[in-house]
Amino acid sequence: MSLPPPSLPAVTSRPIRRALLSVTDKRGLLEFARGLVSRGVELISTGGTAKALREQGVQVTAIEDVTGFPEMMHGRLKTLHPKVHGGLLGLRDSPEHARAMAEHGIEAIDLLCVNLYAFTQTAARLGCTREEAVENIDIGGPSMIRSAAKNHLYVTVVTDPADYSAVLAEMDNHHGAVSTHLRQRLAAEAFAVTAAYDAAIASYLLKSVAGQAVDGGEASPFPEVLCLAARKVNDLRYGENPHQRGALYAAAGAGALSIAHATQHHGKELSYNNINDGAAALELVAALKLQYPSYVGACCVKHTNPCGAAIVLRWGAAESAAAIAIDEAIAGDPLAAFGGIIACNAPVDVAAAERLCAKDVFFEVVIAPSFSEQALAMLMSRWANLRIVSVPGLESPTAVASDALEIRSIRGGYLMQATDSRFSSEAERVHAAGPAPSPSLRQSAGFLEVIGKFLFSNAVVIGGPSPTRRSDQTSVIRMFGAGAGQMDRVASCRLAVAKAGDLSINAAAYSDAFFPFADGPQVLLDAGVRLLMHPGGSKRDQDTFNLCNQLDATCLVSAIRHFRH
Repeated sequence: MSLPPPSLPAVTSRPIRRALLSVTDKRGLLEFARGLVSRGVELISTGGTAKALREQGVQVTAIEDVTGFPEMMHGRLKTLHPKVHGGLLGLRDSPEHARAMAEHGIEAIDLLCVNLYAFTQTAARLGCTREEAVENIDIGGPSMIRSAAKNHLYVTVVTDPADYSAVLAEMDNHHGAVSTHLRQRLAAEAFAVTAAYDAAIASYLLKSVAGQAVDGGEASPFPEVLCLAARKVNDLRYGENPHQRGALYAAAGAGALSIAHATQHHGKELSYNNINDGAAALELVAALKLQYPSYVGACCVKHTNPCGAAIVLRWGAAESAAAIAIDEAIAGDPLAAFGGIIACNAPVDVAAAERLCAKDVFFEVVIAPSFSEQALAMLMSRWANLRIVSVPGLESPTAVASDALEIRSIRGGYLMQATDSRFSSEAERVHAAGPAPSPSLRQSAGFLEVIGKFLFSNAVVIGGPSPTRRSDQTSVIRMFGAGAGQMDRVASCRLAVAKAGDLSINAAAYSDAFFPFADGPQVLLDAGVRLLMHPGGSKRDQDTFNLCNQLDATCLVSAIRHFRH
């Protein structure tokens, strides 16, 4: 039986008469400070905050005039003082606290406005040294926030500029005071801020020692303590299903190349499933850009599985590579693509927008690095609810490197692993059976390995040079069909063949893991597949090699498995 939450003690609201302001993020600071002054509040401030306010004509008392100590040690020591923390922590209704405050000349501080040194942004900056990161670890700020938040029955703590207007409005409605409800909400947010801040610092420091062997033991890339910090971006209409609630969080310190940090230009709000599918599509086209920096790629995703994908190897000066890639990705499985997600790792121009506006097309979300003004206008005019999302940097291979570690939640815990970001190279692929493959089939096999990594296991995917008639200047490799998420690999082979149809003839096929028997390869080769690539490692690999030799088909062994569960 669940118990009701404890009720707050009745506390007489007291007008805010004294406030301490010390912020790194100065958005809205001037307006907030002037609003407090106009309501009769005395301001105390530190360093850069005091300077910024004085330059705008706002009168403030310097923190050193309160503590009797100057700021010292390059600003490391300025607010860690009883006259600050006593003013924040003192219980206003306690005679003992009141006597102590009077005896030591401690005046109450009714409002604290603090946001912290930009540690996360600094540590994430390219070229940031350990010394720079450590110097941006805030000590006084979190200490004051925790003191004020603990004493939230009497003190208002503000850590987010978005809350400035709410505080001023409540002061107007409560004769200069702030309601107990708002103080409690702001205190909860304040503790969340310090928790996330500490988690980001701990993660940074733990990463620096992860991978180092201790006492001669084996090195591990995984930290002993897993610290997670994320901020809610927004509540979602629902989760995977309408009866489930959902929300989106952005991980602290994550790069901009994320659906959580994307810019939406048009359409209904992104749903839980849109975001999940969009993240999968984004990862695939980012992987294509890493593997093929000079080529343009696109993919269609349905239920996080790619149902169409293509890379444009060569195109004419008058052609739009983005339009070609999008058209070929749709052609991979037009039926499955309908109502799905499409992503491209090149800017969407007018020609690409025209393809997306065609009558045979319907997508929930379109993702690209950017959209031309005319392309954006065309898409917005054609689709009232289409979610149009830009992720800057997606077109640059240096910006799309994968995170080193990934985390998955399970009931009661988490699983962590190194990100699966390695693909086989030409030199690693062993020619195990059959005739020497043509260059186009070898290249197709490498492309299909990238696609296969993003399909749920057991995964089998068929593809090759596009059969679409285009100019002689154009060269495209695309996916023809796939089978994924099956309990046996033979069923995946049959699904891939059914999806690819006659395009299986003379095509390449890729399997994300070895074939335990030759029955799966038999299905693919009977359909006309001429090149088969898989990681190998089965006790019966030779059965597959013998079959390929018998049917005059090529077998390549990549030695890298790509399970995705």
